[in-house]
Amino acid sequence: MTETVVFPRALAAWAVAWVIGGGILGALVLSALGGGSGEPLTPIRLAAVALVSWLALLGAVVAVARSEGVGWLGAVGLGTVPRFRIGDLLAVVAGIIAQTVLIPAVYLPLRAVWPDTFAPDRLSDTARDLVDAADGAGIVLLIVVVAVGAPLVEEIVYRGLLQRSLAARVGGPSAILLVSGLFALIHLRWVELPGLFVAGLLFGLCLHRTGRLGTAILAHAAFNLTGLIAVFATG
Repeated sequence: MTETVVFPRALAAWAVAWVIGGGILGALVLSALGGGSGEPLTPIRLAAVALVSWLALLGAVVAVARSEGVGWLGAVGLGTVPRFRIGDLLAVVAGIIAQTVLIPAVYLPLRAVWPDTFAPDRLSDTARDLVDAADGAGIVLLIVVVAVGAPLVEEIVYRGLLQRSLAARVGGPSAILLVSGLFALIHLRWVELPGLFVAGLLFGLCLHRTGRLGTAILAHAAFNLTGLIAVFATG
């Protein structure tokens, strides 16, 4: 039987970790690094804030799994040693296509109605600031955070913990929709919400169709890395 945790407990654990890690502690760390007074976000500041948030979120995953007597790896769908399959490359391709074709298509009608709100420069301004502030080791750090750390931790939490536990209650399709909405909202960037929601649908579908969290992680990593490369290329 597949190990899952009870969704209300998973959601409560996530909410506490998100507020404490990503909110309170993240703000304190950012302020300590001189980024709390309108200073631009740099790769080092991003990495520090992300690390605090990730530790809190992963701690919540471990805590809620232990409270229900299951292993945390099993609770998020990583209970067995993952083995790479050739078919997993399709998830990488899907992530690239989503970033280069699907997301621009989503914003095309929105931009036609609200050209200023969804202008291309507004969608990429945060990434552009990070890229402009990165050089040398900062570039490597930015790639590690965006294309490795974020996909791994976010998929463990949102698809592995929340989507799997919610799917056990309401079914896979509904869980994909609801968790994708939450995933988009927590980034707190309204202009990016439509794109993040669609990306979340893709990552959730990868898990739902294959039953393997690794495909969602690969799609997410490819999606993020493609977006980052695009920003570097237009710099």
